[in-house]
Amino acid sequence: MNRVTAPWVRTRLRAAPGAAVALAVLVALTACLAAAFPRALDRYTDAGLRQAVERTPVDESSILVTAGPDLDGGLAHTEESVRPERLTELYRSTLDAVERPLVIDGKRSSYGVRSTDTLPSPDEWLPRPDGLPAELLLAAPHGLADHTRLRSGRLPEVPGGEAGIETTEVQAAVTEETARTLHVEVGSVIHLSAHRDLTVRVTGIVTPEDADSPYWSVDSLLRAPSLRRVPGPMGASNPSYWVGGLLVAPEAAPAVLGATPTVRYWHLTPSPDALHSRDLDGLASAVASLESGPGLERLHATINPLTDVTTGLDAAFTAYGELRGDIGPLVVVAASGAGTVAAVVLLMAGGLAGERRRAELALLRARGASVRGMVGRLLAETAVVAVPAGALGFGAALLALPGARLLPALWAAAAVTAVAALALPLRAAAAHHAVRIHDGRRDVASARASRRRTVAELTVVVLALGAVEMLRRRGATDGAGDLVAVAPVLVGVIAALVLVRLYPLPLRGLARPARRLRGAVGPLALARAGRTSASAVLPLLALLTAFTVAAFGGSVLNGVADARDRAALLSVGADARVEAEAALPAGLAGRLGQAPGVREVTEVGIDYQAKIQNGRQSLPLATVDPAGYAALAGRTGLGAFPAGELGRPDGAEGGSEDAVRPALASPAVAERLGTDTFHVRLADGTLATLRIVLVRDRTPAVNGDDFLVVDRAGLPAAATRPNVALLTGGDLDAGAVHRAADDAGTVHLRSEERGTYVDSPLQSGGERIYTAAVAAAAGYAALALLLSLASAAPERAALLARLRTMGLTRAQGRRLLVLESLPQALPAALGGILTGWAAVRLLSPGIDLTTLAVPATTSPAGRAELSADPWSLAVPAVAVLVLAVGVAAVQAWWSGRRGAVAELRAGDAR
Repeated sequence: MNRVTAPWVRTRLRAAPGAAVALAVLVALTACLAAAFPRALDRYTDAGLRQAVERTPVDESSILVTAGPDLDGGLAHTEESVRPERLTELYRSTLDAVERPLVIDGKRSSYGVRSTDTLPSPDEWLPRPDGLPAELLLAAPHGLADHTRLRSGRLPEVPGGEAGIETTEVQAAVTEETARTLHVEVGSVIHLSAHRDLTVRVTGIVTPEDADSPYWSVDSLLRAPSLRRVPGPMGASNPSYWVGGLLVAPEAAPAVLGATPTVRYWHLTPSPDALHSRDLDGLASAVASLESGPGLERLHATINPLTDVTTGLDAAFTAYGELRGDIGPLVVVAASGAGTVAAVVLLMAGGLAGERRRAELALLRARGASVRGMVGRLLAETAVVAVPAGALGFGAALLALPGARLLPALWAAAAVTAVAALALPLRAAAAHHAVRIHDGRRDVASARASRRRTVAELTVVVLALGAVEMLRRRGATDGAGDLVAVAPVLVGVIAALVLVRLYPLPLRGLARPARRLRGAVGPLALARAGRTSASAVLPLLALLTAFTVAAFGGSVLNGVADARDRAALLSVGADARVEAEAALPAGLAGRLGQAPGVREVTEVGIDYQAKIQNGRQSLPLATVDPAGYAALAGRTGLGAFPAGELGRPDGAEGGSEDAVRPALASPAVAERLGTDTFHVRLADGTLATLRIVLVRDRTPAVNGDDFLVVDRAGLPAAATRPNVALLTGGDLDAGAVHRAADDAGTVHLRSEERGTYVDSPLQSGGERIYTAAVAAAAGYAALALLLSLASAAPERAALLARLRTMGLTRAQGRRLLVLESLPQALPAALGGILTGWAAVRLLSPGIDLTTLAVPATTSPAGRAELSADPWSLAVPAVAVLVLAVGVAAVQAWWSGRRGAVAELRAGDAR
């Protein structure tokens, strides 16, 4: 047995084709999932970075390099510095100054010359809203023909092919919107007053190919004119005037320079396809180099020492990095949990195969086979199945998730393949290192752990406790390290190790009392559970780890959903909100109340400009019916209060200003106004005297830190007419609510508001990974249980056959197998519930779900914390019990159909 020969592999595969196919399916599926994770991670993190850049204003999502013309080399040198050839040469130098991994998109970038100020035109045919002359901005952008469509006329040219500083007449084009607003036509002549008067002849009208592209963002006046006002006192009616843009030929830039101060610009737009989250540090460094580093020094050397660089990319990269830093550790926790369960199942499959072939391998060792030769043959046997299956799973992941890095996925699939191929050989080497003819019984009730196992288990315990304590103190997003990422897994592992140690104790304790039971099924099932092979407890590790991952992942998803529901409720104030600028129409509340799903409609009048403290301050004032509004606050949980505390006092009828009315206020308002009485001027000028008697952090009518709520009774009807209707109900029909509102006001639904909180691929991708991790962990846990039950199925079938020959009925056989499976399934289920709950409770202080749940621009009420989800705890436990009992019942039914003789012969053959 010095070398691996093909006949051995072919013989073993032909002898057990079912086992080979099962291993191939397991490896292919696991390799596909393992390879898919880094590719999915790349895809959604890259999408998040690109979205962060896209959401940055166009003029800030690019790099703008500006420099004045060269003035230190004579007139000819100054003219040369703004000509297209020189600008193109400097554009290439500017691109060379941009460091990798930042890549510039040449098709979306631009450069040219433009005037620093707008120039007034004395032409009276240009529109003058308040008698002020229109002003124009001159620009000579490069590549105008590539970014416009010619509507009429032709693009501007330079007669003679070259202009100079002394040139006084140039040609220009205008955009379609500029022409329509300023009444410009092809052939129009515009005169500009500047250092040297300049005449501009319009030769064409163009339409921008993409008006929102970075090409047109250097100055918005190039795309469309703007109506501006002369600076003056606030609130004064300052005169306005039009400002537009003229697009001259690049060769005419020296003429612009001669008329007005100009600036050269190079607008560099990053390529979206080159923005990768893994390169975030490099991207930030490249931008910093251009702003104040080596890149800027190179620009100073090639353009001129006064070159300036401005961009908003650094802020976008910083904001994205903070969001990724908050969400990333949570995603790693989910991935590490699911990966651990999958690895345990792969190792368990190899271990169960080794147990099934223990006698065969022991015989080989007894006949002189070396450990090295045996391991080599087993490795060839498993590799010939695992390697093609791993390659198939890897290929499936590439096809399912294109456009991501190849190497991380390859390493993940290779790791899965290696574990699957090495599990059986290494298990066999450990079990058959010494030649043994008979190992004796390996009952779980009598087996004793070795010192090495004890040391390994204690090491895992220490690591788990350290990770949990670190996470509790520092949090998942404060750089606690890779150990924190596997903290939930370690909690599940330590629970599994404890359960493995405790599992034999009740079996030993119940063995003697069970002998005195009258029935045969109970004692026999207990004896059978105690005589289970010690290696059969391995599925407990997979089950409890999967329970912990499912509980943690389910609690994360539940916490995210709760945080979004809470934020949406705070924003809307109820399940739906109909708000109008003026008073709501009469009868609207009745129509809304008839919409499907609506239970209650509460009308509120909100004056957002109520004046307090003699008109020096203003804040929202809500006038309500105390009974209905108190019920609404109680149902929504937004500042519940007793209705009687806000009721109208005696003597307040008729709108008396002297009657002191009780008010509910926010803490900020209560701190400013105190408990003394104060006056509030309503919308109609009426004064109301209030005293704050209730303080609440939130209230349904107003979403903010400043509000007052008072009883509308006794106040003038004109000042307290309802302009807001708050709807509550279990399942509102959005379409019916919109139809009932009938454009009477703006409709906001809690469900629709909740959907707006997922505004980044980082959030949605993190949720999908958690969902996939929970599903994968549950699937592998079920597979681990099925593998464990399947490994003992032949021996159980033979036992039932022998017992039936001694008079055991089919019903007793079913009860025997069910009771035999419960000592493993029941502790796993109960231990899983306890472990999942403990993991969530232990780790929740260090987990903040706020960033994952809502955008950074949303201000939820407090921190979104991790809390145990009962469904995530109960469903896996019940599923394990149902699966274990169901498999045992099916096996007993199938064995009964085959008959005792067939089972005994099959058992003998095995």
